[in-house]
Amino acid sequence: MIHSFSILSLLYLVMFSSMDWGKTGHRVVSKLAQQYLTTKAQKEIDILLDGASLVSISTYGDEIKSNPKYKALRPWHYINLPLDESYANAKKNPKGDVVMAIKKCIAKVKDQNEPKNERAFYLKLLVHFIGDLHQPMHVGRKEDRGGNSIRLQWFGKTSNLHSLWDSHLIDSHGMNATQLLGDLEELSPKLIKEIQNQSLEQWVNESQALAKIIYENTPSNSKLGEEYQSRYLPLLKIQLQRGGLRLAAQLNEIFK
Repeated sequence: MIHSFSILSLLYLVMFSSMDWGKTGHRVVSKLAQQYLTTKAQKEIDILLDGASLVSISTYGDEIKSNPKYKALRPWHYINLPLDESYANAKKNPKGDVVMAIKKCIAKVKDQNEPKNERAFYLKLLVHFIGDLHQPMHVGRKEDRGGNSIRLQWFGKTSNLHSLWDSHLIDSHGMNATQLLGDLEELSPKLIKEIQNQSLEQWVNESQALAKIIYENTPSNSKLGEEYQSRYLPLLKIQLQRGGLRLAAQLNEIFK
């Protein structure tokens, strides 16, 4: 349950209208997705990944960031948008963004003419990028680099708004991925289906709306701790859950 001001109403508005997570966040997303895979999708994924689990490759996109060979992929983890401008109407980054990246990855994984290692590479990226898009600060403003330039104190330690949503909120909760997965709210089959049936563009609109709330309620130089965590941890869990459900839906569609 969410007990803070207008977050609940916004979430339902976004849900029914037409975060790069740290390691734990990405693992939660992939663990949840694994539970909703069809038998056929799981079999095809096992072949492409040589038996590796989605969890084990969920942070691959971050692991290759420091390799100069993959420098061109760095903009693929996020979108920079003005908070009052939709992705559809916004000027696109010629170097790419996370929406473009997800679409490219889906096309590559689907293409049976691509070599196995190429399809596996893009599958690893797809798992990671769908997680990234559900971290609200990955749909943040360009001028502060998705919150990276907004300094703050988190339980007395210097950090920034982007890192707070990437990992600090999760890490301070003190649960590993398995425990956090078990702590997610149980959803009805109907609601799960509605979440999974939303379009990629709707995911962007959703994260952007949440980013706006976060910006409005987390000014620069804020000193944050238990109160902030209590208010926003339920929101973070919802995003992890949505990311996992949608990742499963995309993989089931690719390998149907």
